[in-house]
Amino acid sequence: MAESETVAGHTYSPAMDAKTHEQTYRGFVRFVEIGSGVVICWVLALAIGGIREAWLLAILSVIASGAAGAIGAVAPAVGWRGPLVVAVLLLLYLFFA
Repeated sequence: MAESETVAGHTYSPAMDAKTHEQTYRGFVRFVEIGSGVVICWVLALAIGGIREAWLLAILSVIASGAAGAIGAVAPAVGWRGPLVVAVLLLLYLFFA
């Protein structure tokens, strides 16, 4: 295991900033979840534009996924579920239209 008693000659206390580390980690994980959902929506929008030739819907769905991602970033209760709703609607359109 790595030495955590001293860092560059200074004493290091893991409890000193544990709360900040946890908040940063939770924020990073939330960002990755939401960002992955938005990118999945973009891929589905490109598939709809390429397969169904519905480019206007593809453009609108990219805008909707960006808005859903922004809402998910602002409202932690929504989180990754916002882009998920858009992705499900795009999948339904892709398979049933």
